[in-house]
Amino acid sequence: MTKYKYRLHNLDCANCANKIEEHLNKLPNIEDVRVNYSKLTLSFSSNEKDLKKYITSKIQEVEPDVTLLELDEEQNDEVIFDIIKLVIGLFITLIAYVNHDTFGSILYVIAYIIFLYEIFIKAIKLLFKSFTIDENLLITISCIGAYFTHNTLEGLMVVILYDIGEILEHLAVNKSRKEIANLMDIKPEYANLKVKDEIVKVNPSNVKVGDNIIVKKGEKVPLDGIVIEGSTSLNTVALTGESRPLEVKKGSEVLSGCINIGDVILLKVTNLYEDSTVSRILDLVENATNRKAHTENFVAKAAKIYTPIVIILAILVALTFPIIFDISKSDAIYRALSFLVISCPCAIAISVPLSYFTGIGAASKEGILIKGSDYLDSFKNINKIVFDKTGTLTTGKFDSYNLIILDDTYKKEEIINYYVNGESLSTHPLANSIIHNFNVKPNNKQIHNFKEIAGKGLTYEINNQKVVIGSSSFIKAPTKDDSIYLKVDEDIIAKLELTDTIKKEAKNTISYLNKMNITPYMYTGDNKDTALNIASSLGIKEVEYELLPENKYQLLAQLIKSNKKGKVAFIGDGINDA
Repeated sequence: MTKYKYRLHNLDCANCANKIEEHLNKLPNIEDVRVNYSKLTLSFSSNEKDLKKYITSKIQEVEPDVTLLELDEEQNDEVIFDIIKLVIGLFITLIAYVNHDTFGSILYVIAYIIFLYEIFIKAIKLLFKSFTIDENLLITISCIGAYFTHNTLEGLMVVILYDIGEILEHLAVNKSRKEIANLMDIKPEYANLKVKDEIVKVNPSNVKVGDNIIVKKGEKVPLDGIVIEGSTSLNTVALTGESRPLEVKKGSEVLSGCINIGDVILLKVTNLYEDSTVSRILDLVENATNRKAHTENFVAKAAKIYTPIVIILAILVALTFPIIFDISKSDAIYRALSFLVISCPCAIAISVPLSYFTGIGAASKEGILIKGSDYLDSFKNINKIVFDKTGTLTTGKFDSYNLIILDDTYKKEEIINYYVNGESLSTHPLANSIIHNFNVKPNNKQIHNFKEIAGKGLTYEINNQKVVIGSSSFIKAPTKDDSIYLKVDEDIIAKLELTDTIKKEAKNTISYLNKMNITPYMYTGDNKDTALNIASSLGIKEVEYELLPENKYQLLAQLIKSNKKGKVAFIGDGINDA
């Protein structure tokens, strides 16, 4: 069965997306239909080919203006046109309002045509093409009815407020789409496939397990693999959120989505693109936008039967009120039209999702990304919160240090100069952090025979002394840790611990949560010692460390399943947490 994915053009409301999804799911020849309103995409599976024209015709049975585009096809953003139309319509309405003569009456008619034209066309198409009654017909009836019952301005206000609501929703959704598009930035565009003695740029989805690919400096790792030649440093922020580069060598496992910041490496691919780490993360992000709150799901089901009932009740009001109550026929019609306006399903089908969009939008201004409206709905039931560490509880920058002197015959100033002078010639990402922390101007003019071994350390000579700076394994230290050691001649004289600073607000936040009987957890890709030290400083007792995003997701799923009395929240920053 083949999977298809298209972009939807002219889809302008969440209710319309629900109608399309429901209608297409009834078709016998396609399966697993998903309409993602926040991304304006349609995906489905089918054994048949060349379905674009057929699917388009079926979509237009319920939404006549919606068309299918290929994913890479350009489409115009019509919100600008809608705003211009609104401004012109309001300007004409204002002139008509201050002119109580024939000219004013003509301008009112023009304003009605400007605001109602598209709505009226949609309503008629749906009515005659698929015998469907929706909010477009209700608005058309109520506005035209208001005009003929001499409530001209009230009729215009109905359609003006409707248009404003549509524009606001469109802008809110566009913002959400842009945020998701930014998250997609880790998707690799190509892979350097090694074919005999040649290197060919190919789509990552065309690479097979067992193929060899080359990853150059500055490139994203396109697929999961094992290093078979070379060694380098990898920026893993997109996957783990950790600022410290990951050093890899022959035999090391490398995950897609990392960025090579060192030397060229040759990888043997271990997973197809659809099974790779980066593909799974992107799939999680895309599917998150399909999560709807129970309220939204109820509204989507209720709207289709609600509209016909509203019209029937409005007709009953117009026919029976003059008989039952002492009111005129025109007054009864006015009340029926008012009932149509206030009962319009848009008030529910648009305002409910828009309320969630507004809540999520307000949170995003504070740097908080909420996975979906169903989670926003569940905030009141939270009793456990899982925090990512780097960038969430900590700053994500190595802007503090602990220098441990192991040989008292050397002064602190001498040791700092050894570090700064050597790191000033290094290309390693941590070199700048070391120089920044010590805040000492380097003097490397007397340095000779400088050598840097990627992912391990560096060596140089100064004043007839051989200086080595690097990891515990490179320096052959008696203990293994993440410190940066300094060796002069044959003596290990110091080690430098770079630390990720805890955010100022973090401790008070954790303390506040503990007082509210909300249990804080910390999930991190960092090593055990660092993780436990930070958790202890903050007052977090539940800690999991040395985790990849997939491990975090699995642990979170287990915690949610075991938490019977409330809800679990996850707080983090970046694509890996999303």
